[in-house]
Amino acid sequence: MRNMHDKAVGFPSPEMVVFRRMTVEDIDTIVEIEKECFTVPWTKEAFYNELMYNQFAHYFVMLWQGEIIGYGGLWTIVDEAHVTNIGLREAYRGRKLGQRLLRELIAFASLRGMKRMTLEVRVSNTVAQRLYEKFGFRVEGVRRGYYSDNGEDALIMWADIPDIRPAQ
Repeated sequence: MRNMHDKAVGFPSPEMVVFRRMTVEDIDTIVEIEKECFTVPWTKEAFYNELMYNQFAHYFVMLWQGEIIGYGGLWTIVDEAHVTNIGLREAYRGRKLGQRLLRELIAFASLRGMKRMTLEVRVSNTVAQRLYEKFGFRVEGVRRGYYSDNGEDALIMWADIPDIRPAQ
């Protein structure tokens, strides 16, 4: 019954969202989502610099009915991908859309020939940790005092990326 209700009030299933590259025009919306997600959100300038000047950066937005409801970014360096951000509007959380977003980032990294993926996550963010574990991420280290707002530690998580590139 939940799925019928969700569709009636405008909530997408993971299969119903679409993705595209983030553009400079998206930054104001992305910063709004950042503020919903993080105690120390990235600034407009940070996203602008990532999009315009970082040759290793790749950012995507998740759309539902033409509106941005989430985003994710990563850096691809040699054969490793580093997830920089994943954010989802509060109203859309708990609907497997975070899984869909992470799956999209992993697929992109695989198609670019990446072999491993890493990210940092707050030690207190068990919801995100469980999501990452579903995709094969495991804790391989700790960054002490990583988060500037409260000095909280970050877990360093790594996963192997399956090769989904088509055979040549």
